[in-house]
Amino acid sequence: MSKPSLPQGTRDFNAATVQKRQYIFQTIRSVFETFGFQPLETPAMENLDTLMGKYGEEGDKLIFKILNNGLDNPTKTEQVQAGFEKITQGKSSTAITERALRYDLTIPFARFVAMNHGALTFPYKRYQIQPVWRADRPQKGRYREFYQCDADIVGSESLLNEVDLIAIYVTAFEKLQLPVEIKINNRKILLGLAQVCGGEDKMIDLTIAIDKLDKIGWEKVKEELNNKGFSEQQQDIVAQYLNISGTNIEKINQLKTLLGDNENGQKGIEELNFVLDYHEATGMAKHLVADFTLARGLNYYTGLIFEVKALDAQMGSIGGGGRYNDLTSLFGVPNIPGVGISFGVDRIYDVLEEKQLFPATIESTTQVLFFNLGEAESKAAYLQMTALRNKKIACEIYPEKSKFDKQFKYAEKKNIQNIVIIGSEELAQQQCTVKNLNTGNQSTIAFEALANFFS
Repeated sequence: MSKPSLPQGTRDFNAATVQKRQYIFQTIRSVFETFGFQPLETPAMENLDTLMGKYGEEGDKLIFKILNNGLDNPTKTEQVQAGFEKITQGKSSTAITERALRYDLTIPFARFVAMNHGALTFPYKRYQIQPVWRADRPQKGRYREFYQCDADIVGSESLLNEVDLIAIYVTAFEKLQLPVEIKINNRKILLGLAQVCGGEDKMIDLTIAIDKLDKIGWEKVKEELNNKGFSEQQQDIVAQYLNISGTNIEKINQLKTLLGDNENGQKGIEELNFVLDYHEATGMAKHLVADFTLARGLNYYTGLIFEVKALDAQMGSIGGGGRYNDLTSLFGVPNIPGVGISFGVDRIYDVLEEKQLFPATIESTTQVLFFNLGEAESKAAYLQMTALRNKKIACEIYPEKSKFDKQFKYAEKKNIQNIVIIGSEELAQQQCTVKNLNTGNQSTIAFEALANFFS
């Protein structure tokens, strides 16, 4: 028998890891709810046609497709099995998959809104914390199964929504004590650049190439642009665009000069300034960086786009999002504008771990351990433990009568701060010995006073 293993890009989580992840989830969830967002959950799988064609050519390649198993229609079982055999033999075959694991939470959300728009109150503000799957190459900070935490607002074109989503980012990362910068750009600016470079039809090729700048460098981006038909002059304009630098104001002034009177470019700059001006007043602008190299390759973005980077950490983006004013029209329901952001929980976890920013207290759930020193003693201990649990004090009893040393080691390994000892003498006197393992302090407490001692 071969050794048990996990699929590449997936992980098991032990208790300490789960507790740290829950700390992240709970922190972000509390911020979402403070800003008036409501929870939503959607299925792990979606119909294939819901997902395909929504993420661009590169994204479509990363969608995990699910093989039909014949259960929907038993008469198809043999056909499906035969098709699967063709695939494993490297031969072409007809469609044998109609579903896929969700690639992100945005498209399923758009599908939900399209199906339920008549029953929703707009603007509709939802948050969603669920796993997603991508057939990506596993590496540090990049997994095939990972969680996303999304917040979206649909049914409103107001830029106050973008202002609020940035405030969510700033608030959440301050609560996590993780210093970040939030990069901001606008797809209208990129559209304006494409038009200056020859036409709107160059938009997708341009954004895909620019989105790879950090990974492959300018020379490779230039080579890709050349292969896509960009002339030397157009490549020079893109180079000028990517070399814009300075403060946010200086960058915007350079951009105005480069794009001239292009209508889309000027509109994008106007929207960028709106958000920056608002957060000058809130004091959050210090976290915002106008970054015109930011493209976010997903084709559904139409306006402002965001990306979050942790400062002084060896990690890619830990969050991102943007405006997508026409997403629900993909499902036959036009004219529902939207904007959203996403937190990359797995990457946030890795950064918090790297920088040792997790609070020490979150790794322990049990506050009190009752020692087991015999049948009569354990019955008394169990009654006291029940009283503590009724006061929401997390506690447990060691299940077997064992040597003190073994029970002490159990408490230490589980990082349990307090132990309660009820031996034969304590039982006779209706009292117990309480010891704090962190401080070494020891007290004798009457049974009737024990619950109040820990509350």
